[in-house]
Amino acid sequence: MAGLKGIKIMLFSNRNKTNVVNVGNIPIGGTNFISVQSMTNTDTRNAGDTLRQIKKIKELGGDIVRVSVPDAKAADALQEIVVNSPLPVVADIHFDYRLALKAIETGVAKLRLNPGNIGNIENVKSVARAAKDKNVPIRIGVNAGSLENGLAKSVLERRFSLGEAMCKSALAQASILEDCDFHDIVISVKASHVPVTFEAYKRLANLCDYPLHIGITEAGAAMAGIIKSSVGIGSLLAEGIGDTIRVSLTGPPEEEIKAGRRILQALGLRAYGPEIISCPTCGRTEVDVLRIAEELQKEIESDLKIAKINCTIAVMGCVVNGPGEASSADIGFAGGKNCGIIFRKGKKIGKVTAENAVEKLIEEIKAFDV
Repeated sequence: MAGLKGIKIMLFSNRNKTNVVNVGNIPIGGTNFISVQSMTNTDTRNAGDTLRQIKKIKELGGDIVRVSVPDAKAADALQEIVVNSPLPVVADIHFDYRLALKAIETGVAKLRLNPGNIGNIENVKSVARAAKDKNVPIRIGVNAGSLENGLAKSVLERRFSLGEAMCKSALAQASILEDCDFHDIVISVKASHVPVTFEAYKRLANLCDYPLHIGITEAGAAMAGIIKSSVGIGSLLAEGIGDTIRVSLTGPPEEEIKAGRRILQALGLRAYGPEIISCPTCGRTEVDVLRIAEELQKEIESDLKIAKINCTIAVMGCVVNGPGEASSADIGFAGGKNCGIIFRKGKKIGKVTAENAVEKLIEEIKAFDV
């Protein structure tokens, strides 16, 4: 595992230095772990449905949850949601500063709003004062499709690139809060286009010390959205940019948490229980590698105790790929003709039929010394 540990050290040592902002009990920025968050898609006014979804997000490993607050009824529901949520709650506010003030009163852990769209400077000052009094940070969220008119015109006239304009917009929004003596700020600059998002965050990381919430907005559904998010978020994290992430998918927020976890685990930035590596198979394969890998994943996900054991399990179709190529795995299976060997740290420890491979691997995971 020496090589994998080396990658971890390299990524963390290159991490962009940012300020620390506390979102409830979750610190964002500095050298703290990179948190995973999602947003509920329930009607926030229905506190029961919203809380049930938040609890699922928590069970899957989410660290922070955001809820939309479109009106006064949704703001009122925050009272019940915040008190009963197992995760810090972020209130997503647009246009109406009174909703932000109400959200702060209910005890939310963070606001997501842009100072420029909640009215005159006195409204902004009111929100900044209330947030500062309650230690509630504010995330400024700039999206490519919602730039101020002047910046949008500059992009059309090619005076600024879109990424540059997004960065300028975020810093201008931050300066409004700074002028109110408010500095507990997180910033995001998201586009649905990966290169634009990458440019915006690279520029921003060079110009400020605020912690950065990263993601690709409107990434899409299922595999397309996961791939786009993985490329965009992964490339930024590999550059040391990013303090908290959201994978924005069209679909259940639970899928966002699963994808976010796997992105961080793939980069060696956080461990989330057993990680399965499996070969793509070829003409040498004489066992059903896909069946074994899928059944193993289901067994792991169905047992919360096993799901918390940090180890790497290899499922390989032949002796060429395992245990040789999979010697860095903690536990592994290498197939032969309807059978295979179980190995630990590259050393053979027994033989097993293909039908019993999953059962034996689960036994080895349970016995793994964490």
